[in-house]
Amino acid sequence: MAGGFLAASHGQFRPAVVALAALTTILLQILSNLANDYGDSQNGADSVHREGPQRAVQSGAISPAQMKQGMGVFGALSLGSGLLLLWVALGAAGAWVFLAFLALGLSAIWAAVNYTAGSKPYGYAGLGDLSVFVFFGLVGVCGTYFLQAYSQVPVWTQALPWPVLLPAAALGCFATAVLNVNNIRDIRSDKLAGKITIPVRLGPVRARRYHWLLLVLGFSAAVLYVAFTYHSPWQWLFLLSAPLLLRNAHAVWQRQDSMQLDPLLKQMALTTLVFTLLFGLGQVL
Repeated sequence: MAGGFLAASHGQFRPAVVALAALTTILLQILSNLANDYGDSQNGADSVHREGPQRAVQSGAISPAQMKQGMGVFGALSLGSGLLLLWVALGAAGAWVFLAFLALGLSAIWAAVNYTAGSKPYGYAGLGDLSVFVFFGLVGVCGTYFLQAYSQVPVWTQALPWPVLLPAAALGCFATAVLNVNNIRDIRSDKLAGKITIPVRLGPVRARRYHWLLLVLGFSAAVLYVAFTYHSPWQWLFLLSAPLLLRNAHAVWQRQDSMQLDPLLKQMALTTLVFTLLFGLGQVL
């Protein structure tokens, strides 16, 4: 959505590209969730000590083999949707751009699966935050923008103006904040399973300070974008989302019981949606 709004603000909106980018993103998210369910059950994070809701493989509702089949289906669907996206956006032109984005797409599929699955899941080494920032922020926003702009400005340095990195970083920070709430909730069970997330490394207090930092950095990146590209007071519309971000940050800081943190995952995700809508509308009005 952010990539679509930004492209529209520059007169480069292509609805078919945005729709296919959204479809590919949703399929990758489903793949990631299935792989996370499978991987955590196999690697011990989904044990009796887990604080969050019980999951499919953990509960026995789905067998590990069935979950792997589901991962294969959604991996194939993600690849197919991504290839269609590249064909619609680029056609036969720009072969090197096509190959570069194909590599990014394959990397996204690898990242979705190997976060908690595989022999050496990188989420267990505390690299999940970096992956979420890169793929949910930089790749998602900049990639969606670029694929719309490249057909009209076929020079990559002009098709991706550097200020676009700022809202991409904002969305990356907010997506990472969603993961951070999840990982604060699961500190105890993750530590027992050897899943050394950022909150496990930092401890409960500093992990909550890190949450504040993510929200401040994300919001500041949006402020900087408007400062660099200012043309209308409507661009400040996203400031209306500040109370929602503050509410989430305050609640994460105050709530110490793990189960009380669970609703804040949804709240942070919905707050990010509200921010994106307000920010995007502000750029096109």
